[in-house]
Amino acid sequence: MCFDLDSQPPIPPIAGGAIDTEELVLRAGDGGRFAGLLARAEKPIGAGIVVLPDVRGLHPYYEELALRFAEAGIDALAVDYFGRTAGIGVRERSGDFDFMTHVGETRFSSLSWDVQAAAERLRDLGEGRGRAIFTIGFCFGGRLAYMTATMGLGLAGVIGFYGWPVGSARSDVPAPADSTGLMRGAVLGIFGGADQGITSDAVETFEAALSAAGVPNEVVTYPGAPHSFFDRKQEDYADASADAWERVLGFIRANTPAA
Repeated sequence: MCFDLDSQPPIPPIAGGAIDTEELVLRAGDGGRFAGLLARAEKPIGAGIVVLPDVRGLHPYYEELALRFAEAGIDALAVDYFGRTAGIGVRERSGDFDFMTHVGETRFSSLSWDVQAAAERLRDLGEGRGRAIFTIGFCFGGRLAYMTATMGLGLAGVIGFYGWPVGSARSDVPAPADSTGLMRGAVLGIFGGADQGITSDAVETFEAALSAAGVPNEVVTYPGAPHSFFDRKQEDYADASADAWERVLGFIRANTPAA
C-alpha cells in the first residue's frame, strides 16, 4: 500500500476557497462503469487533471487532493479502478476491503478506457476549462500516469509520484521506460531518494529513456525521502512535499496555453 489508511495530502486548504464538487459515475468506451469525484475550480486557469490513486482506488486522500487542485484553479477528477470487479459503490466498501485482489484483476486496456472517459469529462466542463488535460498518479497510479502519455489522448502532460518506471508489467501495466517512444506531451517524475523499491538506477534509466526519445521531461529525486513521502503525517519531509507541490503546479501552468 502506498499510504496509511489515515493519510492526507500535505497541502493546506486555501482559506475561503470555494469549490463545486460532484460524485460521478462514468461509463468508459468498453461499457465499464466506475466512480469518480469531480472538483471544479471557482477561477479556472484552463487546465484539468485526472487523479490516479494508489492501489486503494478512490480513497479520501485522493478526493482531498482533487479539492486542493480545484482551489489552485485546476479542475480535477479523481477516479476509482474497481467498478468492473467490486462495483461502483465506493462508499459502501468496508475498512477491510481487499483492494489487492481487485488490483490484480485490473487490465491496462480497461484502465486506458477509464482514463479516456475521465479526460473527456474534463474537456466537456465548458467555456474556459479543459484547454489542457493532465494526469497525476501515485505508486500504482504513478506508473499508470506515465503510461497515459502513450494513449493518444492529447494530454498536455503527465505527473508520476514514485511510480515504478522499469521492470516487467505490473498488474498488466507496461514499464514506462520501455514505452517512451510512444509518449506524447511532457513528463514530470517525482521520486524519493530513500525509496527502498525504486532505486536510483531505475530512475536514471527512465530519465535517460525519456531524453533519448525526445520527451520533454523533468525528473526530481528528493534525497532521504522514502516512498510515499507526500503525506501530511510525514513531517520530516514537509519541505520535500512543499517543493513537489509547487513543481506540480508550475508544471501544469507552464504546459497550459493561455486563453
